[in-house]
Amino acid sequence: MPPKKKARVSKRTTGSDKDEDSGPVPSAGEKKKSAVSVGTTKGSSEPDYSHWLMKSEPESRFENGVDVKFGIEDLKALPDQTSCWDGVRNYQARNFMRQMKEGQLAFFYHSNCKEPGIAGIMKIAKEAYVDHTQFDKKDVHYDATSKPDNPKWSMVDVQYQRMMKRFLPLLELKKHHQQHCAKGGPLKDMALFTRARLSVQPLTKEEFDFILDLEDKEPL
Repeated sequence: MPPKKKARVSKRTTGSDKDEDSGPVPSAGEKKKSAVSVGTTKGSSEPDYSHWLMKSEPESRFENGVDVKFGIEDLKALPDQTSCWDGVRNYQARNFMRQMKEGQLAFFYHSNCKEPGIAGIMKIAKEAYVDHTQFDKKDVHYDATSKPDNPKWSMVDVQYQRMMKRFLPLLELKKHHQQHCAKGGPLKDMALFTRARLSVQPLTKEEFDFILDLEDKEPL
């Protein structure tokens, strides 16, 4: 259970998760020196990811009478600008959170809203631990099949780092993805387009660096 003073928030997007380094954030010119390299975990077909994209809803939407709204401004306004990232109910998304290491960076992605896209950057402040909402019958993410002695679901803590220099909309990212599919490029296999339903997605170092560079460039 997280400290009682810590705000609990919901991070589920419509359709998502149902079926299917410490220190300041680097600037575009510094990131290549500070980013953790991506390798492959021995015995695993998945790369050993060190960057992430995590979706949340910045606009009000009520689920069982509870507003699940949580945008980057909400995270920024919390004590220590830190919150648990609860409510993930997809095994693949959960497993990605279990891979996360303290200090790694993640894009905060606004989803299920008028203009979806990347709004800012946060870092992993605490590695995966038991998501208490799975046991709370009053919570919208309650899971009657999960037991305290064998919990199914995990969460991490995240801490706000900064806003993007400019908002990076999904439509712009999609244009780059389509170009890279046709001519080659780092976003060719980006999970945002190949595993779109997942609310927690891995990024390679090349994908992260390319996207971070976009904030200093004019939109397509």
